[in-house]
Amino acid sequence: MEAYLDNSATTRPCEAAIRAAESALREGWHNPSALYRPALEAQKRVNTVREACLRAAGAEGQKVIFTGSGTEADNLAILGAMRAAHRSGRVLILRTEHPAVSACEAELMRMGHKVEMIPVMRTSVCDLQRLEAMFGEDVALIAVMQVNNEVGAIQPLAEIAALRDRYCPGAWLHVDGVQGFLRVPLQFNKLGIQSYALSGHKIHACKGIGALIVRKNIRLNPLVFGGGQEDGLRSGTENTVGIAMLGAAIEAFPADAVPRMAALKKRLWEGISMSIPGALINGPMIDSPESAPHILNMSLQPVRSQTMLFALEGDGIYVSAGSACASHKQRLSLVLLAMNIDAKRADCALRFSLCPYTTEEEIDWAVACAAKHYALLSKYVRR
Repeated sequence: MEAYLDNSATTRPCEAAIRAAESALREGWHNPSALYRPALEAQKRVNTVREACLRAAGAEGQKVIFTGSGTEADNLAILGAMRAAHRSGRVLILRTEHPAVSACEAELMRMGHKVEMIPVMRTSVCDLQRLEAMFGEDVALIAVMQVNNEVGAIQPLAEIAALRDRYCPGAWLHVDGVQGFLRVPLQFNKLGIQSYALSGHKIHACKGIGALIVRKNIRLNPLVFGGGQEDGLRSGTENTVGIAMLGAAIEAFPADAVPRMAALKKRLWEGISMSIPGALINGPMIDSPESAPHILNMSLQPVRSQTMLFALEGDGIYVSAGSACASHKQRLSLVLLAMNIDAKRADCALRFSLCPYTTEEEIDWAVACAAKHYALLSKYVRR
């Protein structure tokens, strides 16, 4: 049996997205920027997907810029906004952000801005009290992810937006929604955020397509220059195949996905905690409103994460030791260290991430195999 439980790294394209790709390759392959009828039909299909993105994020009436990835969308929002600003200022970035956001620090500093990291609590949730103390009129941009990609912590966006409105109402609020889009509710318009990034391959579309939702009539400088596509904000011929797959994946995302994943996540934790009593959750507890339905990070001390990961792989179970972006770097998770998780516990952390198509049988198989390997491997502790 095989159990793919690393959906936060990437997801298997759904059948609807695959069919949409075939149709786009066979019939919808024309350049949307051309003026003849088939090209105009291609443009119409692209705009239909824009509307689907806006509806799914509660952002009706706003603008969608298609990008090559969630990373590019994050970069465009943060660097594009600050390049368009007329003055230098402070940029506040959540300490546990994905590298797509946190790695912008060096470029922001080169541009003359000051970057400060927002502390998190032990659950990886933003420390609102300490954030409030950081606010001031010189804050130009705040970057806070919707859901942490390693531990599944849902950030208090409404509270952060309210603090922004109180202390620095002119500041840009950017949200990385790559791990939250469709899986955690979002009302873009009501929150008052300026930009929101998403990625197709996290929701059963394909790699190579992302999108940035931004408010209409706000200034944003492009990072890519050329033919002026996407309202001049992202030049390059549109990826009509990727866009078609993104739209199909959004429309096909099951209505009952969130409660199903939450139930499976609970089943996974209850099975692990019963068979491995010393297991510890890293991040919000299962029943917390701050816990996303699809990500569970746990430490199975004293078994190191890499050891358990490879043991599970032998049984056809695929999980990760943290973010896929850092999986080959053999270092402790910066997210867990920012949460003040001690090094030994962090070295034993595993991330299980589910999707709407995960089954009870896959969960039960993962629990049984983890228990089997733990019983053996825990006897051999590295000195």
